[in-house]
Amino acid sequence: MIDIAREFRVSLPAWIDDELADVPALIPAREDRMRLVHRLADRNWREGNGGPFAALVAERDTGRIVSVGVNVVLASGVSIAHAEVLALGLAQTATGGWDLGGAGLPVHELVVNWRPCVQCYGATLWSGVRALVVAGEGPELEEITTFDEGPLGSDWAAQFEARGIEVVGDVLREEALTVFRNYRKAVDAGGVDVYNARGGAE
Repeated sequence: MIDIAREFRVSLPAWIDDELADVPALIPAREDRMRLVHRLADRNWREGNGGPFAALVAERDTGRIVSVGVNVVLASGVSIAHAEVLALGLAQTATGGWDLGGAGLPVHELVVNWRPCVQCYGATLWSGVRALVVAGEGPELEEITTFDEGPLGSDWAAQFEARGIEVVGDVLREEALTVFRNYRKAVDAGGVDVYNARGGAE
């Protein structure tokens, strides 16, 4: 019999509890929801869990926080363990199903500190969320952090909109860039690993 791994686990780091201790269950303003995302993203890379990325799922109209996620690629050793994947998966666990847009559910939105990479683009598209809120888009993320976000088409937002997913951009954009710049300083100082998977491969 072939000896194969049968499961893998990704989970939020323990420090999340400290960060959420003073956070109310309802955060009505999108800007305040994004502030929480930036706060989690900044602490995440400093704790060594993964890159400077965080996300949350909220009920759009009430602001009730359903889940949060941070990038735990380094902590888990699993390349797909991005912030959006954790936030969406935990929200689906909390609501009891794979479709966050299912009948009887409130409208859910995903809040992220930059436009999703190609992996998280697909995860968001099929999650059932009805809105995507991003701090920004454009080349700055890759230029600052050196991460490869993948070949996402220029019509990425239009594709969401065509599927009934509202896209809201430029929510606290400069705050996102500040987190990325602080991360890059640490990378240049030799204290942080950038985990582009291909490494030196052709």
